Amino acid sequence: MRPETPERRGPLRTGFTTGVCATAAAVAAARLTLTGFRLGSVHVTLPRGRSADMAIHDLSATNDGAEAGVIKDGGDDPDATHGARVWARVIPEPEEDVRFRAGAGVGTVTRSGLTVPVGEPAINPVPRRMIREHLLALADEHGHAGGFSVTVGVDDGERIAQRTMNARLGILGGLSILGTTGIVRPFSCAAYIASIHQSVDVARANGLERIAGCTGSTSEAFVRTRYGLGDMALVEMGDLVGALLKHVRRHPVPAVILAGGFGKLSKFAAGHLDTHSRKAPVDFDFLAAQAGEAGAETALRAEIASSNTSMAALTACQAAGIPLGQRICALAAAQARGYLPAGTALTVCAVDRQGEPVGIAEAP
Repeated sequence: MRPETPERRGPLRTGFTTGVCATAAAVAAARLTLTGFRLGSVHVTLPRGRSADMAIHDLSATNDGAEAGVIKDGGDDPDATHGARVWARVIPEPEEDVRFRAGAGVGTVTRSGLTVPVGEPAINPVPRRMIREHLLALADEHGHAGGFSVTVGVDDGERIAQRTMNARLGILGGLSILGTTGIVRPFSCAAYIASIHQSVDVARANGLERIAGCTGSTSEAFVRTRYGLGDMALVEMGDLVGALLKHVRRHPVPAVILAGGFGKLSKFAAGHLDTHSRKAPVDFDFLAAQAGEAGAETALRAEIASSNTSMAALTACQAAGIPLGQRICALAAAQARGYLPAGTALTVCAVDRQGEPVGIAEAP
């Protein structure tokens, strides 16, 4: 077996979520407003009891409150917001609560199905709770009988959001402020899995009867053209086929399409729920065996077993008239059927690098 993409080795550094950054910025701004004291760092209690000292990048008074910024450090996670300035503007209010507003770079929820109601800033429940608890504790400490208005923003967030699935989820105008644990663990895929779940939830809440999990833009374009599905029905699952199927098992939809590149679907057909090369290199012996089941002679099986890429194996089979793509789709459909509720219509489509179908299978 050989990986088709290089693997990363060695220890990886954890980071902090945008929710932690927003909390630290809000605390620094609130303390400046209430006490006039400027903090260079803020001690933040994380959702599961741990704590962190967060450096404050900038802090200034405004006409009616204060604003602070924190530079997001995502550690070694490939995070779109790593290095971005997350800021909070805090204004003391007479009411005993914390009200949230979307600043520049933070989106607004426009579709039902998310954890935040339509019309609200895209600041998720855990970050809201963190900010609220820290600020109300600070108010109590310094004798402020009221609450606060908190505006959270991210510099250049609207542009950064174009690299996320926010617009498809109905979060418009910028990023979401996220985080359930406060810690970003490199390659943990937690944020990606959450976006898969949100995509399914939004589709269900808006009455869609068919969704398509796609591994990338090529398979997505194929599904758009062949099945006429719009953005809301398309779930960018990447390598995380299992995350989509497990969520649909708990939250059913009438029909599911799985569409992906031949190589990734071959990994899923072999039983891998995460098809990233770090977890599951292409198994050329498996492909050779499946080609044999589809009619390949000994010489062709040997050629497949010694191939460098999955596409080379597929091309060799196509030249010999062996329907390896169809065989892999049928196996992938059988794998997926085991995770989905009875009665869910299932279609599996494999495409080549040009987006042309190389196999389509349906599972009863």
